[in-house]
Amino acid sequence: MKPYFALVKKRINLVVFLMAICTAFLLGLQLYWNYQAYQNSVKTFRSQTNDALDKAVEQLTNIRKDEILADYKKWLADTNLIVVACKYNAEAKQTVFTIRDKYPINKRRPFYLSINDFKGKLNQITPEAKIFFIDHFVKGTIRGNLETKSAYYFTQSLGDKLVEAYDKDRLNLTRLDSIFKRELLKRDINSSYHFIAKKFIFKNFNETNEPLKENSFGTRAYNYGFKEPFKAISAWFPDPNLIFLKKMKWVLLSSLILICITIFCFTYTAKIIFKQKKLAELKNDFVNNMTHELKTPVATINIAAEAIQDFNLSKASADEYLEIIRYQAGNLTNLIDQILKSVVSQQEDVALNLSKVNINQLIGSIIQEYKPQSQLANVNIIYKSGDEDLTGMADGNLLKNAIANLVDNAIKYSGPDSLVNISGHVENSSIIINVCDNGPGIPAQYQDKVFDRFFRVPSGDLHNVKGYGLGLSYAKSIIEKHKGSLSLTSKEGRGTEFIISIPLIYNETSQSSVT
Repeated sequence: MKPYFALVKKRINLVVFLMAICTAFLLGLQLYWNYQAYQNSVKTFRSQTNDALDKAVEQLTNIRKDEILADYKKWLADTNLIVVACKYNAEAKQTVFTIRDKYPINKRRPFYLSINDFKGKLNQITPEAKIFFIDHFVKGTIRGNLETKSAYYFTQSLGDKLVEAYDKDRLNLTRLDSIFKRELLKRDINSSYHFIAKKFIFKNFNETNEPLKENSFGTRAYNYGFKEPFKAISAWFPDPNLIFLKKMKWVLLSSLILICITIFCFTYTAKIIFKQKKLAELKNDFVNNMTHELKTPVATINIAAEAIQDFNLSKASADEYLEIIRYQAGNLTNLIDQILKSVVSQQEDVALNLSKVNINQLIGSIIQEYKPQSQLANVNIIYKSGDEDLTGMADGNLLKNAIANLVDNAIKYSGPDSLVNISGHVENSSIIINVCDNGPGIPAQYQDKVFDRFFRVPSGDLHNVKGYGLGLSYAKSIIEKHKGSLSLTSKEGRGTEFIISIPLIYNETSQSSVT
């Protein structure tokens, strides 16, 4: 039997070890996955914020281009500033448009331009032709100049006004902020930031214009302006880690839930395995103890039977041996009864045969039945009940067995010349029964285990008190079936007190047969 249990223990330890490795691997995998998700979040955030600022600066530049083009149209349409004329070129079969300053500063030839899309043959400009020319000229030629950020002097005044517009252009951070926020929201980014705009200075192609700041993140610097020196604009986010964590909240939450479930499952499974391991050890001790307890009466019965059979004994001697056989058979019966009662008490569907039970009379009968045993152990049992009527609904036989187990336990472990006090009273609609001894007590580390099946408080190599670790487990099971509770308080060297609490009225009358 011992090699078998040793093998079971080794296998249990191996299973727990493998489970620990698997759990550690899963936790490591989750952490690695979260780290990778964090890195991807950082990369995505960098890419999205840079792209958003690039688009915002581009949109702001295009807005300013449209505004400058609108001004350019006004300049061309101003007859006090520019003269727009046209003349049909028969050789080229095209109408050629010209523009010149109305009040030229110096002698300069007009600027000539032919438009292929214009089909009219005019030698004198008309309002419609002038509008067509201005729209085509601005959308085509002037827009191209703005794209290259150049200022071509088609006339002196037009060139001067365009250069002046370039000079007066300023970075509008309010407008840029509105556009940038809109671009960020398109990318599901909603966080605080601030702009840094400084003069752009080209260093080399390997360097950026990003200033370094601790615990912050900045985008690349994007150029804005139509004339050097350009403005280098970057957006800075003061605490990017909070942004990353916010974007990863669902990933982190799901990962945290998985980690908690993994740890809980491992802890719960390991607890069950170790509990089963402990139970296997207790059962091993129980089997060994039971084997010893069975062998002794069986051997005694065999010897007595052989003596009666092989020897011509007198009637007195035969009666003596028969008494021995009867006594040992009683021990076997008592042992079997304990095991059967313990098994029955563990069955959930056991119905209680409820009736009105007088607790005073019940405890009095228990003390009377255990009188020979208490006298043999030199233990004095005292019951104090007062004048209260301790009558409640209970299964008399089962409740008597439960209390008897506590009395038997007190007699066994309190030692000679000791005292067992039993008392009963009513408190908060419950009957309270106290069984207290002044024995050696139970060490604190074992007090939460004494109600486990097969458990016995370790006593080294000494086994002076016979027992199987079933009595207290049986008693607790019976009390709980009565919707009550069984607890204990104990201090080493100062004794142990068991407290039974059962309700005066049992609610589940469907299970009872009240008389």
